[in-house]
Amino acid sequence: MPAHPKAPEGADAAAWETLSRAMSELRALAGVSGLLGWDQETYMPPKASAARGEQVAAIEGAIHDRLASAEVRGALERLEAHPPEDADRAAAVRELSRDHAQAAAVPGALVRAIARAQSEGLEAWRVARQGEGFGRFAPALSRLLELRREQAAALLPVLGRPGGGPAPEPYDALLDLSEPGLRVVALEPLLRGLCAWLVPLLDRITARPPPDDSFLHGTFDGEAQWRFTLELLDLMGFDREAGRQDRSVHPFTVGLDPSDVRITTRIHEHLPLSAAFSTLHEAGHGLYEQQLPAALRQTVLCAAASNGLHESQSRLWENQVGRSLPFWRVALPRMARHLPQLSGVSPERFFRAVNRVERSLVRVEADEVTYNLHIVLRFELELLLLRGKLEVRDLPAAWDERSERLLGIRPPGEVEGVLQDIHWAWGAFGYFPSYTVGNLYAASLFAAARRALPGLEGAIERGELSGLKEWLGRNVHAVGRRRQAEEIVRAVTGQGLTDRDLREYLERKYLGELA
Repeated sequence: MPAHPKAPEGADAAAWETLSRAMSELRALAGVSGLLGWDQETYMPPKASAARGEQVAAIEGAIHDRLASAEVRGALERLEAHPPEDADRAAAVRELSRDHAQAAAVPGALVRAIARAQSEGLEAWRVARQGEGFGRFAPALSRLLELRREQAAALLPVLGRPGGGPAPEPYDALLDLSEPGLRVVALEPLLRGLCAWLVPLLDRITARPPPDDSFLHGTFDGEAQWRFTLELLDLMGFDREAGRQDRSVHPFTVGLDPSDVRITTRIHEHLPLSAAFSTLHEAGHGLYEQQLPAALRQTVLCAAASNGLHESQSRLWENQVGRSLPFWRVALPRMARHLPQLSGVSPERFFRAVNRVERSLVRVEADEVTYNLHIVLRFELELLLLRGKLEVRDLPAAWDERSERLLGIRPPGEVEGVLQDIHWAWGAFGYFPSYTVGNLYAASLFAAARRALPGLEGAIERGELSGLKEWLGRNVHAVGRRRQAEEIVRAVTGQGLTDRDLREYLERKYLGELA
């Protein structure tokens, strides 16, 4: 596989030069936009929200205008008429053509309006969580929903029908932005099938006495937790000279370049696992960003193939690695050096505690058995909102009802319920399914890694995580956008999107190891 897309010859050289220049500029602008978003969630003063909205709107507008330009369209048409021989160049043309079609379909004024509404939505969401309630957030959310419906309507004409399926609906257009090619008609039965075995599994597990996690109750020094998270980053192989960790209300990752990856975690003095698992999760994202094909950084290929594939990396490190007994045999002694309250706890006892399954309210703190039920809840509500069958004002009650039905627990307040996630403050409808897609891919990829790397559990127990990191780098990260996400997974595992491996993993663990 060549390190750089081979330059074309003859009449197509000028077209390729045009696209190369455009892709380089687009990547630089996207980096600036990402940096503005990172700052808004970490260090930006609260009163700067309105100004930041205008800044982000300007950058996003510039990205849209460059991508949708007639110059890019002309160069793409030239290269599509004369298919390139070089595989990387052909992939870059294909992916840029997709991006261009989506951008050209959406008016620039709408792109700028969404960016402004996102900034306003973030601020309204924060204020609502601080005590003013959902009513304070509802107008901003209604505006974002209106704008996303407009965006979906604009995108529908350019949305394909994978496998010749039925005509797409508005939610498909937004889902496709996160998971190219995935449609509601395939996603709904997948999630129904998942619930069909997850709910009985949850019933079986919660019918047993829960493991003792009393040693995790109390006050754990926040700065000591922070130092442990930095040690976790080093253990995983996250390059802190090409990235950094900060703190935020909702942990996230922004990849500006393989040489500049920003991740965040959150510290709760009464929840010592929160920071550890937030860091494991976000560092999984960070490793993907750091191991993207840097030689192709000036093209659209230096990016993840889908949000779901990205989530597979964070969930793999958080769950398959981070909730395993081998991992805590090496990590617990390190954690106890920072948090002496844990010094008398055995790895086996800790392993059981970190795998405690319970019907909880908050998605980001949920165990791996109940997690996907949290996603189903959000997907169902989003689908109703986009179909016009649920009003924003009725969202809190609908949330509470579904929480009780799916998770068996009703939120005591809106912060633990409808206001808990930041995604709707961004208007990020269609993103939540990526978490379940990620969980499914993670289980399949880790099963493949175990087959490909004999003695993987032993290596993890010794703190030797570089083999897994490098295997994921070769088989997933370095591919970038050369292939679609499901194609990448199929090439490694021999199968596409399925719940088979997740079911086998969870049943083996919770009905076997932890029984």
